[in-house]
Amino acid sequence: MQPPSTSRLESPLTIGQCATLACLLEASAPKPGNVHRGADFEDMTFTDFAVSAAAIAPAMDAAVERGVGASVLTAIQTTRRLVPVNTNLGTVLLLAPLAAVPRSQPLQTGIGEVLRGMTARDAQDVYAAIRLAEPGGLGTAEQMDVGQAAPDSLLAAMAAAADRDLVARQYAAEFAQVLDQIVPWLVAGRAAGWPLTEAVIYTQLRVLEAWPDSLIARKCGLATAERTAGLAHRVLQAGCPGDEAYYDELAELDFWLRSDGNRRNPGTTADLLAAALFAAFRESLIQPPFR
Repeated sequence: MQPPSTSRLESPLTIGQCATLACLLEASAPKPGNVHRGADFEDMTFTDFAVSAAAIAPAMDAAVERGVGASVLTAIQTTRRLVPVNTNLGTVLLLAPLAAVPRSQPLQTGIGEVLRGMTARDAQDVYAAIRLAEPGGLGTAEQMDVGQAAPDSLLAAMAAAADRDLVARQYAAEFAQVLDQIVPWLVAGRAAGWPLTEAVIYTQLRVLEAWPDSLIARKCGLATAERTAGLAHRVLQAGCPGDEAYYDELAELDFWLRSDGNRRNPGTTADLLAAALFAAFRESLIQPPFR
């Protein structure tokens, strides 16, 4: 994503609205392997995601004043009061730093300052939020494990996990994947004339192809995540939205991802998509009406 100019369009949405709409529209799209408005999991429903999307808006609206850690913790606390399962930890971890960039600054130039300005309190709050959310398949780490006391530097903790976790990698690399690659993919889909839902699904495939999903890797092993990347590549090779062969391969991928008790859910990819939608809405690269 090229840095927006100083004359960039102002978004008609508040930061909280950008966050809620990003989560709602990401979850609404019938993406392979994910919960969406036409497909629930046994222990997690589309309604859970819709409620979670609304729950985080106040915390994101206050992120500039409160900072990253407090915003993450407040958003997760509010979500867990309303939803009994972890629907949005990864998404909230990605949205909070983006929401904390002052509105007068483009995300591309402001995100680094936000990340470098995090304190030990941010680390404590984020570690508390992770423990409260109880994410699936987290496991343990030799250094800076979330079951231990929080380190002084959240950025150092994220850098230590960046090779195995795509959310952590965004902190370590100043959100380069989200801002420089995923946002432009979404914008390109809209420029091609596709409905936003189709652009989101096609971008999901591009993300899955480019970076094996972290949640799948944690739950099922890296080989399964890499196989998912290969299957996403196969869908992309079949065509694009509007092509019958594309939809046939998309259905095959969806069937495979929903096998094994939904353990192959590409949840980290969904988190990255929500963050990219937020950025696109915040920078007015994608504007309403969202159809």
